[in-house]
Amino acid sequence: MRAQRASFDKIPMVDIAALIDGSNPGKVAKEINWALANTGFMYVKHHGIDAQLVADAFDQTRAFFDLPVEEKMKLHVGNSGVAMRGYIEMFGENTDPAKTKDLKECYDLGPETPEATTPFFGANQWPEATTLPRFQKVIYDYHQAMRALSMQLLRGIALSLDLEADYFEPKMQNAISIQRLLHYPPQHGKIDESVMGIGAHTDYGNLTVLAQDDVGGLQVMNREGNWVQAPPIEGCFVINIGDLVQRLTNDVYLANLHRVVNISGRERYSIPFFIDADYEAEFAPLPCCISAENPVRYEPVTCGRHKFSRFVASFPHLAGEFV
Repeated sequence: MRAQRASFDKIPMVDIAALIDGSNPGKVAKEINWALANTGFMYVKHHGIDAQLVADAFDQTRAFFDLPVEEKMKLHVGNSGVAMRGYIEMFGENTDPAKTKDLKECYDLGPETPEATTPFFGANQWPEATTLPRFQKVIYDYHQAMRALSMQLLRGIALSLDLEADYFEPKMQNAISIQRLLHYPPQHGKIDESVMGIGAHTDYGNLTVLAQDDVGGLQVMNREGNWVQAPPIEGCFVINIGDLVQRLTNDVYLANLHRVVNISGRERYSIPFFIDADYEAEFAPLPCCISAENPVRYEPVTCGRHKFSRFVASFPHLAGEFV
C-alpha cells in the first residue's frame, strides 16, 4: 500500500457538507480516504462553522500577541506544569530541536478542568478581562466549536476505513484537546533550517483543524521529498491527521511532515486545534489495516503517554518529567 501512494503537488479539497448533514456521508468518506492515504492533509469546505466566529478568533489572537511581552510572560506555560496551558515565547518550544529553532510565539488552552492533575488537563491561564475583555469567551467558544467539528470529521475518518461511524467515541469520553493561537513574525535575508517558523514535524495525536490568515507559509512534504505549499483558502480549514491515526491504520493513512516558513514580509497568525483521545486510550493497528503485504508495524501505545513524550522533548520546563 505504501508503494501505491500517489504523489501530489497540491492539497486536495473535500466538501464535507454531506457528512455534516448526513445526506451522503459515504461519498465524503471516499474522498477522505484518498486524501489521508496519499497526502495526510486536506482542505474542507462547507463545514458549518460560523465565519464570524473565525474572524473574531483571529481578532482576539492578534490582540493577544500585541500585548507587551511582560504581560504575556505572566501567563507563561511553565506556570501550569504538566497541564501545558498558557503563553510560549519565541524559541520556547522547538518541534525539531536537533535541527531547528522555532520562530513563533504561542498561547495554548484546553477544556476547563481545574482539579485535574493528569498531563494536558488543568486550569487555563487567561489574560485579564480589563486588558482583553472579549478574549476568554471568544477563544473558548472557538475551542468548543472546533471540538464539535473534530468529532464530525472523526466520524468521516471512521467511515473511510469501513468502521462504524462512532468508532472513535469510546476513546474520547474525556479527550485531550489543545486550542493553540500562533504568531509567526516574518523572516528576511537568507533562511535555512536552523531557524524557521516551525520545523518539520508530524502532529502527535488524532486530528488537527487549522485556520490560517491570508499570509500563508504552511508547507507539506510530498512523496518525492519536495515541499508543497498549502495556501490559505477563504472559508476553508486545513485538516491533517497525527501520529495516532497513522499507528491506528498501520501506515495506510499518513501523518505527513509539514513546516511553516514565513517569507511574506508580514506577520502571520494561525489557529490550530488539536483533538486527541482519552489519556489512557490505546491505539494499535486495526485488523482491517493488517495484511500479508502490510504486516503489523506498531506496538500498542496510549494516547497520553505518546503525546506527553513528544512534549517533554520540545519544552524545557518539562525536563526530567516522567514519560
